[in-house]
Amino acid sequence: MSDTDGKKPLGLGGKGGQVKQSFSHGRTKSVVVEKKRKRVVVPKPGAAGGTSGAAPASSGQGKSAPRPDTSRRPAGISDAEMERRLKALAAARAREVEESAAREADERAREEERQRRRDEAEAREREEREREAALRAKEAEDARVAAEAEAAKARKAEPAPAPAASPAEPAPAPDRARPAAADPRKSAKRADDDRQSRSAKPREDGGRRSGKLTLKDALSGDGGRQRSMAAIKRKQERARQKAMGQSQSREKVVRDVKLPEAIAVQELANRMAERVADVVKALMKMGVMATMNQTIDADTAELVIDEFGHRVVRVSDSDVEQVIEQVADTPEDLKSRPPIITIMGHVDHGKTSLLDAIRNANVVSGEAGGITQHIGAYQVTTESGAVLSFLDTPGHAAFTSMRARGANVTDIVVLVVAADDSVMPQTIEAINHAKAAKVPMIVAINKCDKPDADANKVRTELLQHEVVVEAMSGDVQDVEVSAKTGQGLDELLEAIALQAEILELQANPDRAAMGAVIEAQLDVGRGPVATVLVQNGTLRQGDIFVVGEQWGKVRALMNDQGERVKEAGPSVPVEVLGLNGTPEAGDVLNVVDTEAQAREIAEYRAKAAKDKRAAAGAATTLEQMMAKAKADQDVAELPVLVKADVQGSAEAIVQALEKIGNDEVRVRVLHYGVGAISDTDVGLAEASGASIIGFNVRANASARNSANQKGVELRYYSIIYDLVDDIKAAASGLLSAEVRENFIGYAQIREVFKVSGVGKVAGCLVTEGVARRSAGVRLLRDNVVIHEGTLKTLKRFKDEVKEVQSGQECGMAFENYDDIRPGDVIEIFEREEIERQLS
Repeated sequence: MSDTDGKKPLGLGGKGGQVKQSFSHGRTKSVVVEKKRKRVVVPKPGAAGGTSGAAPASSGQGKSAPRPDTSRRPAGISDAEMERRLKALAAARAREVEESAAREADERAREEERQRRRDEAEAREREEREREAALRAKEAEDARVAAEAEAAKARKAEPAPAPAASPAEPAPAPDRARPAAADPRKSAKRADDDRQSRSAKPREDGGRRSGKLTLKDALSGDGGRQRSMAAIKRKQERARQKAMGQSQSREKVVRDVKLPEAIAVQELANRMAERVADVVKALMKMGVMATMNQTIDADTAELVIDEFGHRVVRVSDSDVEQVIEQVADTPEDLKSRPPIITIMGHVDHGKTSLLDAIRNANVVSGEAGGITQHIGAYQVTTESGAVLSFLDTPGHAAFTSMRARGANVTDIVVLVVAADDSVMPQTIEAINHAKAAKVPMIVAINKCDKPDADANKVRTELLQHEVVVEAMSGDVQDVEVSAKTGQGLDELLEAIALQAEILELQANPDRAAMGAVIEAQLDVGRGPVATVLVQNGTLRQGDIFVVGEQWGKVRALMNDQGERVKEAGPSVPVEVLGLNGTPEAGDVLNVVDTEAQAREIAEYRAKAAKDKRAAAGAATTLEQMMAKAKADQDVAELPVLVKADVQGSAEAIVQALEKIGNDEVRVRVLHYGVGAISDTDVGLAEASGASIIGFNVRANASARNSANQKGVELRYYSIIYDLVDDIKAAASGLLSAEVRENFIGYAQIREVFKVSGVGKVAGCLVTEGVARRSAGVRLLRDNVVIHEGTLKTLKRFKDEVKEVQSGQECGMAFENYDDIRPGDVIEIFEREEIERQLS
């Protein structure tokens, strides 16, 4: 089949035209436009009959298309192809018919809608015209009535009319009211004049001016400011609503307005959905002159809200913490949980060794100086399968707050008392902590394997502190144990299990977690790390939480063995990673729903703590500040900076250092924190002349170089009592030395000589002790001190000597003093300075 069979070539062929295009700057261009046609396949003349006959058959209802005649189709097209083409053609025709029917239906619907709108508009215009006509008729009637009344008044005022007057003469007045009905041409002219006058002037009903604005109208002021299109549209909308029977005035929406302690005027208007100008106007009526950006108090704002008819909902900043309020658990949700046992007692009584024996571990060897200086949390599974959570607290006197924290979060206190040492000060303190926390106590009498162990002495001394053990017919369990040999450990675990069974400890693991921070530290590789003891609920990886003034998302959970876990249930101690800062030991951890809530609560707590510190400083009056400054003039201070490995140790060191000192000297802790010593700490120490104390931490390379350059002293410690002793010695160096006088001799003046160039010289006899040139002297007259000073010269015969022994004569001259007489006594003494120590 050739390309020209049954087709015409596409081209202009007289079917085109020219279009002239205009551009900017007067440029034009003529373009030839071509009308394109679809390129259709036209069968050969022999196949026309078969095609026309196949088309109707293909569009018949329910009938299959007949097989096309092969002799009447174009060359190169198969039967199947021909059949497909015919079907496609029939489908296209049917689709065109459907589309045309749909278009016609749409056009009819649009025409009906347009007609309906036209009818409504005509009805509205007709109503407007009728209303205007009624108004004009009413005005004409009112004018006529008024004219008649005026005429009646005038007739009454005039003299009586002549008798020949006809009573029907006043009748032409109604005819004057309708002059337009007499002459149609005059009426048309008057209507035209009215249209022209209305076209040049704005409408009296407030609409926009229509028609031309002439120069005369503009100069006369008639073409002044007009109503905006928005105002016209609002008016039309109100008219449309009125025509449709809708309410003209909207019902006022009464809102619940949340009112904090202070609020800006603009924010108050926004919460009430009122205009700011209206709120400012209402405040002015109350006598409060405030702009939209000024802040007003809650009471004034409440009056404004009542004025506008809204409801007041008083809120405060502390309401952000309502999301962590505890909800009471139902008995069905509670499940048994492992007990939390805190081991307490005096230093070096074997608390950690006892726990090591229970855990089959060796923690003591890792502690500096063999004493516990951190609070540790461990979980132990006994042979019977019972799970126990242990807290190991330090016994040193400096760690009072750590022991108090351990007692507050515990269920059972195991009081460890050494059988050879008996009750000691920290033992008494541990008893008081347990009583304050109202938790049951189990006494473990340790070191029973020693030859000098006396368990009965321990029981007897505990009676003095109202701890009556079972052996003394009391209710406190006591067990004799030995951490070294393992004696009595099974009995101790049985006593703990029995006490836990009596307590019936339960918690709900299916709620948001809540726990207490036992210890917190700043790890170099892991960032802030908190040791948390979960008390209720289950803490899972990915939970968002708030703890004190810090918040975070649980990045990882580590158990006491250093293994990663996915979750931690009640009574399980874990290390939590993912905090944004180091919390305080003793803070409560609460899991919240969103990060925004956690951040908001943490920011509120930080702001509240800052305000509290500021308020404490602001409460001091000027007189108190002056009195304090005057009192501090004679007090020497030793400034120090403290950096420790964990929060609890830093807190304990600060408390210990604050106890050092007396009325003359004291230790001032400028700053304490957790983590390595940094350049910032060195800068602060240099500015204040302080030393930096590192407890189990070191300074980084940059901080060391900076400290060497600036002359800042760095001191490192790993045992707390070494630190306290060194600071006490340094503070003692600030004490003024004690001056003590030692009397070494007496001399009596026998004669007074005048020597030129020297002055008066006393001839003396040393009656007691020795007279020294370097010593101090006092001149006594009738046993009254009249002068105290030093010797100018001490001579024996004509020689200057350093000292003169008792029974010998000598010559003495006083420095800057000449009033000496025979018979006076010279007292000779030496001063000795003795260093003082802080007790």
